[in-house]
Amino acid sequence: MMWYLTRSSGIVATVLMLAAVADGLLFSGREGGKRLRPAWWLDLHKGLGGYALIFTLIHLVTAYADSDLGVRLIDILVPGVAAEQTSAYTWGVLAFYGMAITVLSSWPRKRLGRRSWHLVHLLSIPATALACVHAYQLGSDAREPFFILFLTLFVGAVMYPLGLRLSGIANRRREGPSQPAGLADGLQEASSAVAEMV
Repeated sequence: MMWYLTRSSGIVATVLMLAAVADGLLFSGREGGKRLRPAWWLDLHKGLGGYALIFTLIHLVTAYADSDLGVRLIDILVPGVAAEQTSAYTWGVLAFYGMAITVLSSWPRKRLGRRSWHLVHLLSIPATALACVHAYQLGSDAREPFFILFLTLFVGAVMYPLGLRLSGIANRRREGPSQPAGLADGLQEASSAVAEMV
């Protein structure tokens, strides 16, 4: 039972992380057209992030509770100490910390300041990438065709809005001297939009 719970909660957590990042990029971006403002986009983003953290915690608890897996508490909490498949465990630990910091920093957002909060919130992108690498390297289903297909589809769903965002930043940077504040304004607007999400 614990093994099935560990597998399923890990897969669900990874999918929720990917969906939260994709939703956040689509909600706050303007490169794909009119910026989306409905409140349910924000609620969806918050919900996806919160549930991703909950399912990650379930994944960690069940992995530790399953004596057959031999996962120690230190393997879950400290990167780089796992006796076997060290890099896969390390990516998972770093992904967990990155996601936890991103989700938990949303509540004291006003105390952090918009710019600091935005920089912290950007941790969600590398944290999600590390979670995918962790799932691929360590997951029991990582070599199954359905897992590879769905992981590829979900990663692609995140890469599209991320690509739009990066191309928009690059285009504003190329505008150069004629609009010297273009990049700063664009980043500030993106930061403001992301701040409004939470």
